[in-house]
Amino acid sequence: MGRFFKFKLTVLSLFFGLGVFANTITVEPNNPQKTIKKAFEKAKDGDTILIKSGIYREGPLYLDKSVTLTGEGFPVIDGEFEHEILKVESDGVTIRGILFKNSGTSNFNDIAALKIQNSKNVLIDGCKFEDNFFGIHTINSSYITYTNNDIKSRKMDGRPSANGIHCWKSNHLTIKNNQIHGHRDGIYFEFITNSDIENNESMGNSRYGLHFMFSHDNLFKNNTFQNNGAGVAVMYSKRVKMYNNHFKYNWGLAAYGLLLKEIDDSEIYDNEFSENTIGIFADGANRIKVTNNQFYRNGWAFKINASSTDALITANNFIGNTFDMATNGNLKVKSLDHNYWDKYEGYDLDRDGIGDIPYHPITFYSLIIERNSSALMLFRSFFVKLMDTAESIFPSLTPENVKDNAPMTRKIKKQIT
Repeated sequence: MGRFFKFKLTVLSLFFGLGVFANTITVEPNNPQKTIKKAFEKAKDGDTILIKSGIYREGPLYLDKSVTLTGEGFPVIDGEFEHEILKVESDGVTIRGILFKNSGTSNFNDIAALKIQNSKNVLIDGCKFEDNFFGIHTINSSYITYTNNDIKSRKMDGRPSANGIHCWKSNHLTIKNNQIHGHRDGIYFEFITNSDIENNESMGNSRYGLHFMFSHDNLFKNNTFQNNGAGVAVMYSKRVKMYNNHFKYNWGLAAYGLLLKEIDDSEIYDNEFSENTIGIFADGANRIKVTNNQFYRNGWAFKINASSTDALITANNFIGNTFDMATNGNLKVKSLDHNYWDKYEGYDLDRDGIGDIPYHPITFYSLIIERNSSALMLFRSFFVKLMDTAESIFPSLTPENVKDNAPMTRKIKKQIT
């Protein structure tokens, strides 16, 4: 009998631990007895708070319990342009189907529609964020997941906009299938490690579609960064992997598809750089692998400064770019072979698909522009064509060590290993 009693106690404790006896607390608009704040006070770990459709203006909210918040018909939690809407400081929180709108702004404080701080194992899924300062702000947290969220901010007179998804000093983040439009930076990382950023769309942001610094061992895959003020900036980071992303339509005097600044041991693979002022701009990028990418109709497809070393640039397609490559000094690369260049005018007598003479992608005219940008006025002039033709026949001023010794004569479909 004693053993059976102990067994029942064990089963009951498991039921309680798994939340079998968790409650559902309902929140209703215009009902002072069923507010969000009262639900937070009443709830226990494991409970579900169901927020009915409507508009809720309850000032700043604070959640420190492991609960699930579920919206019915996208209830609106309105910050009235005055305060932070919801701050979460608890493990094991799930938030679904809620519209966070009109947070306050500040020049000194990082006010957000949703702030997650000192937490882990938090899921934010299928929510909407409209006209907020920071959309989602994550601080000192781990194993946080953001999926299927729509984060938008309009330009409003007198109201600055901060970042859509802003993450600081956190690890093991998963950011998937989100849309971020109209913020300062779409996604911002600082001191973020071991995180996956996949299938997001970051468009029409005033500065960067993606901006991260001091963030190592992160994967960026299948994202679209389009029509942003300055493109994407990757700075002071190591072991970054960027696969199958689209960098498109980032035009401007200081714009690029992708900036690599002081970045080491990273892979840029199978991406599309289309119609940017500069496709990739690398400065202090060491031991990077740039393979199987598509460079279409950019001003400069690839600018790489002499401060970068041991770059492996192979199996890429360079098509319709004004300049294929440019540098500012005595650049040394590990390899520049097996790329396809649509400007290549060599021959392939044995028809093996590899040109019989090397290709020098850095023209004499591009070197002049690096030293004197006003020389762009001569673009497409007869003098420039004559100068580049003479240099291609008798190369003497362009970097001799920056050449493709085995240029492909047909567009590349698969990576050459």
